[in-house]
Amino acid sequence: MHAAGLFDVTGRLELSAEDVGRHNAVDKLIGRMLLEIVQKAFLVGIPLVAAVSAPSSLAIDLAREAGMTLLGFVREGRFNSYAHDERLRPHDVTIETARHP
Repeated sequence: MHAAGLFDVTGRLELSAEDVGRHNAVDKLIGRMLLEIVQKAFLVGIPLVAAVSAPSSLAIDLAREAGMTLLGFVREGRFNSYAHDERLRPHDVTIETARHP
């Protein structure tokens, strides 16, 4: 079993995740962080959140319900769209819509 943790500057554990794979544990941690970011963005009226990593399924669900655009794996001029890509202009970018139930 592997674990990943997010600590503040004083060493206090903020968030953690576990998985049989160390990369998966880190991905889970980042996904949970992204959920928190989506929640905060919604509260202040930010309509679009973009991340270099994958969002959690909870972040995707929240973005869809809240009408927010959510992008993941934003790298080298490409990204995956998880929610409300109608804000994007297809002629300006390459959109890969992620399939999530």
